[in-house]
Amino acid sequence: MGDPPRRPRSLFLAGLAAAYLAAFASLYVQIPGLYGRDGILPARRVLRLSGKGLWEQLRDFPTLLWLSPHLGLDTELGMELLCLLGVLASFGALLFESLRDSLLFALLRVLYLSLYQVGQVFLYFQWDSLLLEAGFLAVLVAPLRLLKWRSTTWRAHDSVTFWLVRWLLFRLMFASGVVKLTSRCPTWWGLTALTYHYETQCIPTPGAWFAHQLPVWFQKFSVVATYVIEIAVPLLFFAPVRRLRLFAFYSQVLLQLLIILTGNYNFFNMLTIVLAFSLLDEEHVARWLGRSKRRHASTWPPSLRSLLSALMELSAYAFLLYWSIQYFSLEINWEKRQLDSKVAFTYHEFTTWLQAVTLPLVGLGFLSLSWEILFAMYRCFCVRGCFWKLWATLQWGVFATATLGMFAVSLVPFTYIDYESNGKLWPGIHQMFSAVERFQVVNSYGLFRRMTGVGGRPEVVLEGSYDQQTWTEIEFMYKPGNVSRAPPVVAPHQPRLDWQMWFAALGPHTSSPWFTSFVYRLLQGKEEVIRLVQADESQYPFSARPPVYLRAQLYKYWFTSSAPGSPGPAPWWRRQLLHQFFPTVSLGDPALESLLGQHGLKDKTPPRRSAGAPLPRALRALRRLSRPFSGPAVLWALYLVAATIHLLRALGRRPRGGAPPARHKGPRRGDPADRGGGEKNGQVRRKEGKEAEEKGEGRARGANDGHSDGGRPPKKRK
Repeated sequence: MGDPPRRPRSLFLAGLAAAYLAAFASLYVQIPGLYGRDGILPARRVLRLSGKGLWEQLRDFPTLLWLSPHLGLDTELGMELLCLLGVLASFGALLFESLRDSLLFALLRVLYLSLYQVGQVFLYFQWDSLLLEAGFLAVLVAPLRLLKWRSTTWRAHDSVTFWLVRWLLFRLMFASGVVKLTSRCPTWWGLTALTYHYETQCIPTPGAWFAHQLPVWFQKFSVVATYVIEIAVPLLFFAPVRRLRLFAFYSQVLLQLLIILTGNYNFFNMLTIVLAFSLLDEEHVARWLGRSKRRHASTWPPSLRSLLSALMELSAYAFLLYWSIQYFSLEINWEKRQLDSKVAFTYHEFTTWLQAVTLPLVGLGFLSLSWEILFAMYRCFCVRGCFWKLWATLQWGVFATATLGMFAVSLVPFTYIDYESNGKLWPGIHQMFSAVERFQVVNSYGLFRRMTGVGGRPEVVLEGSYDQQTWTEIEFMYKPGNVSRAPPVVAPHQPRLDWQMWFAALGPHTSSPWFTSFVYRLLQGKEEVIRLVQADESQYPFSARPPVYLRAQLYKYWFTSSAPGSPGPAPWWRRQLLHQFFPTVSLGDPALESLLGQHGLKDKTPPRRSAGAPLPRALRALRRLSRPFSGPAVLWALYLVAATIHLLRALGRRPRGGAPPARHKGPRRGDPADRGGGEKNGQVRRKEGKEAEEKGEGRARGANDGHSDGGRPPKKRK
C-alpha cells in the first residue's frame, strides 16, 4: 500500500505558501494606484455603509475590510494591512515547517478572499480563483500543530483530504483542454493557435520571440502535444500504477515550464506545479532528496504484480500514442522532413464524446476517492489502543464526510463543460454549490479558450501633449510599446494594469469603464497611478508637469522575423496604426465628465484620514520605504532571502568533519525501533528497524539532519 505521502504534502504546503507570498506582495505594491483614494477604482466605493450590523455585512459581503473603521483605517490602508499580514504569514510558512498549519492557511485564505471581494476587475482572474480554492483545500490538508502540545506528522485521514488536490488539478487541466475545442476557435481546430499565441499573449518573454520563429509544422505538433497533456494524460492521475502517475506529473511540469519560458503568467504556473505534487509518492520524493530506503534489486522471475503493472503501463503508453496518431493524423513527411498533423474528428463527434465521458469521469473520480477513504479506514483500525482507535476513526469520519461534500460541490463547475451532464446532477448538489459560491470554495476553469489577435496583436498606446500639436507616447514598464525594447521577465509578479490594458484593446473603450478613470488620473498627475505605468519617474515623459491633453491610439503589433544579415540590432516588434481608441480629452472636458458620470467614477469627497493613530502612521511609513522598489524586485528579494535562510540552515546541519560511517548495530531494547513499525496515539508511523543496517542508516541520516525520520531529535545514548 506504500508509505503515506508526508513529503509530497509538505512540498504542496510550502509551494502554496510561496504562491500566496507572490500574490500578496505583488498586490501590495499596486494597491495605492489601483484602489487608493486617488486610484483608478477606489475600493471605498465597493464597501458602502448600509446601516446593517457587522455580522450581517460579513454574511452578505464576506471581507475583513468591514473592520477597517474600527481600527482607524480607511479601505486603502485596510487592504495594505491585510496584504502585509498575508506576506508575513506566507513568508513564515515558507521558512518554517512548523508554521504550515491548518489555522495559518485558514488565515491566509480569509485575507485573500477579503481582498478579492473588493478587487473588482483587476482581481477577477482565474488564477486568483484557483489560489482561493487551493487555499481552502490546504486548510483541510495541513496538520493542526499550533493548538496541539504534541506534533502529529501524519493522520490516517490525511490521504483522503490530499486527494482533493489531485481532483482540483484534474478539473483544471481537463477543462482547459476541452474548452479549446468546445469554443470552436478555428486556430485550435486548425492546430495553428501557437503560431499566434506567442506574440498575442498579454506579456510575452524574450523566449516567446524565439518560439515564434519555429516552423509551422512544429507549432502544430506542439498544439497536439498540448491536447494530449491536457485531455488524455489527466486520466492517469487516478491510475493504480505509480509510474503512470509519475509520467503524468512530469508531463504537467514540462508543460508549465514551457509556458514559464514563453509567457509571464505570474504565480499561475507555479501554483499548477504545486498542485501536481499530489501525484507524487513518498518514495519518489525521498529519492529526490537522496534519502530513499528502498533497495532496487532486480528479481527473477518477476512477481505477478510487477508483470501486471508493466503490462498496464505499456498499454497506457500505447493507447496515448495510438490516440494521438489516430485523431490528429500524425504522419511523417519524408520529402519535406517534417511531421504533418491535422484534426481528424468533427465538432459534433467531439461534443458527443464529451457528453458520453463527462459523467463516467465523475464516476472514476468517485471510485478513486472511495479507495482512499477505505484505505484510510484500514489505517484507523491499525492504530493501537481502543481510545486512540476510536479517536482516529472519529476524525476519519469527519474528514471523509467533508471530502465527499467538497467532491460533490465541485461537480457543478466541473460539468459546465457539458451542460446536459450538468443538468443531470442531483438538485441538492446545485443548492449546496449556490450556498458556498460567494466564498469561492470551488470554481470552474478553462484557460486559453479562444486565440485572440489572429490578424495582429491589438495594443493601446497612450499619448500626451501640452498643445495638441506635439504628442509624446507614454511607455509602460511591462506591456509592449517601444518596438525596440525587449519583452520583459516579470513573473511571478502580475502587473494588473498592464493585463487589463491587454483586455481593453480587444474591444471599444466603453467595454472597459476603468480606462476612463485611468485617463482622468493621469491628467490629474496622481503619483500613485503614474507609478503603475513607470516606477522610475525619469522614464515617465510628464513627470515634471501632467499633460494637458491625452488620447489613446490602437495599433497592431507583430513579432519581427529572424532575418539574418540585417545591420545593427533588429527591433523585437513591428506595428501598424489602426485608428483612435480614446478621443482627445483634457480636465473639464464635457466628454470626459460625461463618461465619468456614466460609469459612476466621478470623484466624491473621501472621508478624512486619522493622522495621529499609530497603526495608520506605521502603514504609511512602510509604504514610503517600499515605494522605490518595483514589484519583481520586492518578490525576488523575498524569495532570495527565503532561499538563503534555507541554504544556511542546511549547511548548519552538516557536521564539519563529515558524517562518521554508520556502524552495524542492532536495535537496543526499549528503543522505538525495537518495537517495530505501527500506529500509536492516532499517529501512523512507518515501520523502521527491521534490519540493523537500515537502523544504522537512519541514525546516520539523523546525525546529518539534526532530526530523525518523523521530525523528532534523536535520543542521546547514555
